Amino acid sequence: MASSVLSIASSYLGFPSKSTVEPYKVRDVPKGATQYDSKATVRALPSSWYTSSEIYAIERRAIFSKRWLFVTQRSRFKQPGDFLRYEFAGFDVNIVLDRTGKINAFHNVCRHRAYPVIEAKEGNKKIFSCRYHGWSYGLDGKLAKAPLFQDFPDFDKSANGLLPVHVHIDCNNFIYINLDASSTPIPWSKDFDSVDRQARFADVTFADYELDHTYEMQGHYNWKLLADNFNECYHCKTTHVDIPTFFTIDLHDLDAKDGHMQHDSGTTEEQRRKGLSLSTTYFFPNASMNVTPHFMMIQKFLPSSAAESRMSYEIYRNKKSSEEDFKLISEMYARVMAEDKDLCAGQQKNLDAGVYEAGELHPRWEKGPLYVQSQVREAVTEHFELEKKAGKQIWPAKHVPTAVGGDEEDICAALERCGDDRKELVW
Repeated sequence: MASSVLSIASSYLGFPSKSTVEPYKVRDVPKGATQYDSKATVRALPSSWYTSSEIYAIERRAIFSKRWLFVTQRSRFKQPGDFLRYEFAGFDVNIVLDRTGKINAFHNVCRHRAYPVIEAKEGNKKIFSCRYHGWSYGLDGKLAKAPLFQDFPDFDKSANGLLPVHVHIDCNNFIYINLDASSTPIPWSKDFDSVDRQARFADVTFADYELDHTYEMQGHYNWKLLADNFNECYHCKTTHVDIPTFFTIDLHDLDAKDGHMQHDSGTTEEQRRKGLSLSTTYFFPNASMNVTPHFMMIQKFLPSSAAESRMSYEIYRNKKSSEEDFKLISEMYARVMAEDKDLCAGQQKNLDAGVYEAGELHPRWEKGPLYVQSQVREAVTEHFELEKKAGKQIWPAKHVPTAVGGDEEDICAALERCGDDRKELVW
């Protein structure tokens, strides 16, 4: 399996198509343009990239460990100790408001024996206490108590706080996290420069939107299928009867730049008068934010394996809007998202069957999925080359204490490299 996956990866990292352009290097595709030859179809990523555990593993290292991830709204944290827990791609992260008013984020991992410090999904805590052995931490992540360890004069409490996660809050109070263990992750602006200063936000007062409810849909689908699906409306006419109410399908286009895509829904004057004007932004790799005068939705695609993901939704309502205006758009969106879930589950079932390799995509009507796939390809290719040069896997999110010796890790690495069935992974 590893051999076939890596051979396919090698042939597809260059994204073969009928275009002579190297599209995975194009990071600015304005409305009205495509990143490919507009007169030729484009070959999509191969099916293995949606089913392979090896591809999923390198995405964890190359994307979810290194990129800024759009998560939630600052308004959800009202009192010191308010926390939210997010699980995705094998990672478990707590975001919390501390007593100074600062938003902090930490891996949900006790520094003693790695048990989760928090087991609830959200709530309020004055201190984080691990129920396994009683180690406890402040809202700033500092170790407060380690029972019986006070007997060891060389035990350094300051070196045993919760493992930190980088946090960025944009000018509209949206929260992003970055799991890179280094002190200098990629700059937030590299992917999201000015995303919070879009001209179409001029009439939006984000402080007026309050959380109404959340929900999730678990399913058998790769997270990229969900991203591909959300970022095109080629399927809307045949699937979503609600879409024309708030979306002009034939006018849909998007402006893709660096790590985000700004969708243009072709809003008509009649839709605008009804309060159905829509501004949609996709934040690579796995989140989007849709806002109308009465409704806002934060959507996240949270993978748990190569072919299992959760579609996670935070639904906000404008506190100045009527119940009727809010429900008109919120209920339509709920139906559309459920329809998309069924589409992606059907795709994944056939991808798993092993009879389909890759399809040809439309450079105009599927420019969104093509851009998502090019971003994935670029990130995986870059990290693949780094690991090939290093001769080992590179896990950017891993925190390694300076006191840890290398002998044990060397033995593990040597064992992983030996055996004919793993020789392909030795680069």
